[in-house]
Amino acid sequence: MAIPIAYNLRNLVVRKTTTIMTALGIALTVATLLAILALVNGLRVTLTASGDPLRIIVLRQGADSELVSNFARAQFQDLKFKQGIATGPDGLPLASLELVTIANLGAVEEGSEVNVNVRALLEVGRQMRPAVHIVSGRWYRPGQREVVVGKLLSLQHASAHIGNKIRLGRGDWVCVGIMDSGGGSTDSEVWGDLNQISSDLQRIEILSSATVRATDAVTAKALVNDINNDQRLNMTAVGEQEYYDRQTGSGTPIRDVGIFVAIIMAVGSSFAAMNTMYAAVARRSREIGTLRVLGFSPASIMLSFLLESVLLSLLGGVTGCLLALLLLNGYSTQVGSNFATMAFRFTVTPAIMGVGLAFALILGAVGGLLPARMAARKEILTALRAV
Repeated sequence: MAIPIAYNLRNLVVRKTTTIMTALGIALTVATLLAILALVNGLRVTLTASGDPLRIIVLRQGADSELVSNFARAQFQDLKFKQGIATGPDGLPLASLELVTIANLGAVEEGSEVNVNVRALLEVGRQMRPAVHIVSGRWYRPGQREVVVGKLLSLQHASAHIGNKIRLGRGDWVCVGIMDSGGGSTDSEVWGDLNQISSDLQRIEILSSATVRATDAVTAKALVNDINNDQRLNMTAVGEQEYYDRQTGSGTPIRDVGIFVAIIMAVGSSFAAMNTMYAAVARRSREIGTLRVLGFSPASIMLSFLLESVLLSLLGGVTGCLLALLLLNGYSTQVGSNFATMAFRFTVTPAIMGVGLAFALILGAVGGLLPARMAARKEILTALRAV
């Protein structure tokens, strides 16, 4: 015969002080784990949203990012007429020669500075990214020292506002607009005219990369293979989605360190739950003896105390999930990636909260197992004689 769950719930209410303190410790542990998972997931969502299955990034052979790649204009002339590259309404190939470099911005906090990606591109480069649109101000004008900044970048940095100036190359560039890519990495970039920026940086002939658009998904794979096998070009082509998937590796060390910290906190929380349940067993010895006299088996008593520990941890887990959801979900932050800072938002998903609740239940089971076993092994007469 099983002991009613109402019995466990009443005991948790009666011991409300220890219940609250133990649940709070578990809640903080769960919230820490969820914060790390939400951070890594936000970074992954940002980079995943940046990729288009039909866009291909072409780099110098051996380069793993646009920042460390060198791409000559002469090579671009050979590349853009490759079979499989789509054409625009004007009949010209959808191929954009681009320069990616670093600019230093002052952050909102006084005295702090960060590096951000600056992308200089041709007009066709903007046309190839229809998801990117202006939400405030206007687009930069070719031939002018004007730039637009990503939406998240404008929230993170005081200098990334319309009308402010950004130092780049040999002059100051005026921010004339704020763009939004729907959560992609572009929201952390600064965009400007390729010819003007390359001239200011004295990199007219040697740029960073090229972005081309394939006619369809099947052609995209064939085009990647064609470019990689072309000895004349000496270039590496990779699908844009795959390229940004590789960049998510910057979040792996953060995730690993965060999980390690969460495990350390979990050990402390499980000991706290264990001490709480040991104290409960010690105070309720007579109750245990009475339950045995009433006919409840040692197994049902063990199951009851284990269930009580799990319910306590579940309370902490729910509290931790609510804390993460209310305080972190949608919160924007930034992380260093490939020498530059990328802004993104914490993303707390139902799956992440499910992981947090499962983690809490495991803590409760581990912390309550030994006290529940001790309660089940108490002799009836010894339990009834307890003061």
